[in-house]
This record gives sequence, C-alpha cells and structure tokens, in this order.
Amino acid sequence: MAENFTIAAEPFGSRDAQQALAQYVAELAERFPEGFDPGAGAPPSDDEYTPPKGVFLLLRVGGAVMGCGGLRTESPGVSEVKRMWISPELRGRGAGRALLTSLEDHARRMGFARVRLDTAAELGEAQALYAKAGYVEIPAYNDNPHAAHWFEKRLR
Repeated sequence: MAENFTIAAEPFGSRDAQQALAQYVAELAERFPEGFDPGAGAPPSDDEYTPPKGVFLLLRVGGAVMGCGGLRTESPGVSEVKRMWISPELRGRGAGRALLTSLEDHARRMGFARVRLDTAAELGEAQALYAKAGYVEIPAYNDNPHAAHWFEKRLR
C-alpha cells in the first residue's frame, strides 16, 4: 500500500537535502561491516545534482523528509542514480518505487537514453527493487569501493 507522500526537486545544498543525506550515510555506516565513507568513490557536489546536469529529489510524508535520491550525468546520454535512500519505516509501501520512477522520469525529460546505478552487497532490498523496475545487472562501470552490483535500464 502506497503512503501519502510527495516527491519534489530540492537544491542539493539545502538543509533538508543535507538532513536526508546524513540519514543515508548513518544507515549505510551501520549496515556495512567496514563502515561507510561518503567521500570514497564519487564524492557528491552541488553542481552535478543541478539542472541541466542532474537533479536531487526529496520524498516527504506530511512535510517530514523520509527519502532522497540524486540523478546526475554519468556520460553522454547516460544518467546515474546516486544517494537513493528511503526511511526504514516507509520500506515496502511503494515509496522506493515511486522515487525511482520519478528519477527515471527526470532522466527522460533531460534527454538521457539510459540510467545506471550501483549498490552494495548488503542492500538486498535495493537490488530487488531495481530488478523489479526493469534494471539488468551489467559489468562494473565505476570503481566505487562500496559497490558490488551495477545495474542499467534503457529508457527509450
């Protein structure tokens, strides 16, 4: 059952976006046996999540930030989903799928033909979400030290 939530673009540097990212980092630090370094791999910057290069979305329930996800240019014609997080209390209620669909819609409007993402071995529920949404596993396209699986979806 889907909750009553809203999804909207937010400046990456905003207080609410940074609050969501802090929750994302805290959860990954807890779930990963070796901890989580958000600066390893691809450190985020405001510019890459700002149109026309990308977008950063927040998912809210009753005004409270309960999820986030970024979309950025990975290479010409290819976008990448990064920093996608849904609050544990919303999982299994359609919020993750809605956020992923919204990111894909933004990618289409921005002219991307494909969207890629990577995820960690410990995030089985994320892997299941991506597979259900039509993503296929591909060879590694980056050197993110936290990633164990890489996925791609053709948008058109």
